[in-house]
Amino acid sequence: MPTNQPIPFNLLIEALLDESKPFPPRYLNRFSDLDPADASTLVATWSKISPRRRFALLEDLEELHLADDLLCFEEVGRIALKDSEPDVRRRAVQILREYELVDLMPTFIHMSEHDQDAEVRAASAAALATYIYLGEVEDISPKKLLQVEECLLKLTSGSDTTLVRRRALEALGFSSRKEVPELINKAYASPDLDWLVTALFAMGRSANSRWNQKVLKMLDHQHPPVRAEAASAAGELEINAAIPRLLELLEDSDIDVRMASIWALSQLGGEGVRRRLEEMLESTDDDEEANQIDNALENLEFTEEMKDLALLEIPEDAEEPELASEDDLDVDTDDFLSEEED
Repeated sequence: MPTNQPIPFNLLIEALLDESKPFPPRYLNRFSDLDPADASTLVATWSKISPRRRFALLEDLEELHLADDLLCFEEVGRIALKDSEPDVRRRAVQILREYELVDLMPTFIHMSEHDQDAEVRAASAAALATYIYLGEVEDISPKKLLQVEECLLKLTSGSDTTLVRRRALEALGFSSRKEVPELINKAYASPDLDWLVTALFAMGRSANSRWNQKVLKMLDHQHPPVRAEAASAAGELEINAAIPRLLELLEDSDIDVRMASIWALSQLGGEGVRRRLEEMLESTDDDEEANQIDNALENLEFTEEMKDLALLEIPEDAEEPELASEDDLDVDTDDFLSEEED
């Protein structure tokens, strides 16, 4: 019986160079786990491929990786990281950040501070979140963690564009540095709603119940992106008190709010959650929403299993931790984060 032979790499190169025809989607998987010879061929050809096609390739590969995380496009990403086109570099950063490549940490630090394009700097700052997390779980050295923290703290409080500073603060959400809660609290108090969304995003990463009351409050915000980010944070922080409101938000007029609430409920579980998600799956006509519910129901099964295991380990007389009050977190917000959109 014949075995499946890999597509000859020269066919991929020819297809990339031939803009008279669409690039065949069936070729995309072949870019996964390139061997050194194929990677060298791609390097030699890269500058001859049109910027439009280079960007489209990176866009397709990022989408493909999100659908199948067994595929690895590291070699293509490393090549594209040095591209002359900002959009291609940005896509390369977004692909490479998924692979937890410690050797790229200095590159992302440098790009977050010095790349000529603000969106590339912002993407690089966002990518540094990976190393904050790795440092917090002691998978990289304290010295490396300190380098990333110092870079992000400088960016957050610096004079770069608002987007770069927001992404830096979001990356710091994983950090236990003592400066971070005040920065998050100030962003939360900012009149700029984008900063409020960033604060909620960082809260969701913090694994800290001190933010619970602030997150709960924002589930009722009139601005849909704020409600959506609050829903996501409620799920990440495992705020069980949010469940009734999240169930209501399944009927929100905004699709992003509904999608965030669906996933948050899958992280929380609880009485009536499975039944409500199954009812929603039966009634929705939106394919994207149906796919989100399918994934959420699968995740809910995992959540329920973990809760059952936890119940076996918790003593019956264990008490719930006390939530921090908003008064405990109030700080002076004067002179913070002057929004200078570039």
